Amino acid sequence: MTTPRQRGLTEQAATAAVDQACRMLRLPTIRSQFPELAETAGREQMSYLGFLSELLLAECDDRARRRSERRIKAAGFPRDKSLRKFDFEANPNIDAALIHTLAKCEWIKKSLPLCLIGDSGTGKSHLLIALGTEAAMAGYIDELGYMELDRRGAELLFQVLTEREEKNSVAIASNESFSGWTKTFTDPRLCAAIVDRLTFGGNIIETGTDSYRLATTRARAEQQAAAD
Repeated sequence: MTTPRQRGLTEQAATAAVDQACRMLRLPTIRSQFPELAETAGREQMSYLGFLSELLLAECDDRARRRSERRIKAAGFPRDKSLRKFDFEANPNIDAALIHTLAKCEWIKKSLPLCLIGDSGTGKSHLLIALGTEAAMAGYIDELGYMELDRRGAELLFQVLTEREEKNSVAIASNESFSGWTKTFTDPRLCAAIVDRLTFGGNIIETGTDSYRLATTRARAEQQAAAD
């Protein structure tokens, strides 16, 4: 049996009631931000509806942030990389517009593959992890596979691609061009089948040969020499 709510509560009693209600309803953001938002609402003379919307939007935004953080943690990426930290000016081979388009995750929704091909230090792993992070935040991390193309990975790759073809996306970074994959996949038919599955309808990004890490190291050495 419910009891009628009291009217004309003191400010202290009303604040305590809000705090308790937020605990019961599991609304931690509203509970923590309510005093500040209430003060702002009074100062700016918000309507009741406007104040309510601010409270609910704050809770929704914070809940989405926490959900994204859980997904990123669950993904187990080897390093913390993001698109914001990627220096597109350092590698003119990479189309920034294309990368930001891929960050919208449409390729994952369509179960398409993604290949990043280029020498070591050209940004492949950074982009792969960054796009994976975007996928995690968007809720598609279960559809993104992260694998380094070493010999052990090569043995499993064909099976993975066969199982995921047209069902789920897979993203791959490789230091070798497709023509060099015969060094790993000694069976030419198997190699051709793998390349076919990765290139059909997928996105291929060539990051080039100029190592960002090497260029940065040389620049620092030159600056140090000039300073000495």
